[in-house]
Amino acid sequence: MNLDDTGLSGPTIVLILLALLIVVAIFRGIRVVPQSEKFVVERFGRLRSVLSPGLNLIVPFLDRVAHRVSILERQLPTTRQDAITSDNVLVAVDISVFYRITEPEKTVYRIRDVDAAISTTVAGIVRSEIGRMELDQVQSNRSSLIGAVKAQLADQVDDWGIEVTRAEILDVNLDEATRSAMLQQLNAERARRAQVTEAEGRKRAVELQADAELYAAEQQAKARRIQADAEAYATGVVAEAIGRSGIEAAQYQVALKQVEALVALGKGEGQRTVVVPAAAIESFGEAFRMFAGGRRP
Repeated sequence: MNLDDTGLSGPTIVLILLALLIVVAIFRGIRVVPQSEKFVVERFGRLRSVLSPGLNLIVPFLDRVAHRVSILERQLPTTRQDAITSDNVLVAVDISVFYRITEPEKTVYRIRDVDAAISTTVAGIVRSEIGRMELDQVQSNRSSLIGAVKAQLADQVDDWGIEVTRAEILDVNLDEATRSAMLQQLNAERARRAQVTEAEGRKRAVELQADAELYAAEQQAKARRIQADAEAYATGVVAEAIGRSGIEAAQYQVALKQVEALVALGKGEGQRTVVVPAAAIESFGEAFRMFAGGRRP
């Protein structure tokens, strides 16, 4: 088929081809980068640029996207690392590391296997840190161990364009012999604490009993003192009355006491015969005379 049959001249075909070339160049020069990735662009085998998420332009036919790198946070598979503490106890530590790539140009050109490199680095750091600590410190200060591992790992992987986001120690495992020895030690410590608690309880009971007895003695002493004060007051009243009225007041008080005694004796059950001495009758008479005489104006 001739060009004349198509109705297209030579210049027209050239323009069409040029337009197609421009369209292809535009499509090859436009790169849309997803939010979770970054593109590493090379020109003639050398690093040209790193394309961030969004719409980007490159030089068509010269530049090419050599690497598409995910910048999402990644988790290394949980690994078990053996280490020896400063008190010569073998422990197996389960550790997991989270990281993300922040500078893809460093990651793709400086390290081949990122996960393997980080795992090896973590193993060395864990051995070094646990070797400085005793077993009790490893189990009780797990947060400080995690902090040390994360800080040292961040320093060592910085040249690879990697940011360590988290490091987690999931478990600290011991061999059976060490576990049995620790269990015996724990049981002994619990027994000791129980004995101490029981002894403190007995001591407290004795202290409370002593306080109760002391309180009872103090109350009895107060009662006796009050009774003594009352008796002293009564004696003083009687003495004052004797001082004012003489021997008659004393005889009157004695007669009253005798009357009270006879009344109490007469209130007994059944019929009784009360024999009153003549001296008592004379005392009653004297008391009544004194009482009557005291009431006369």
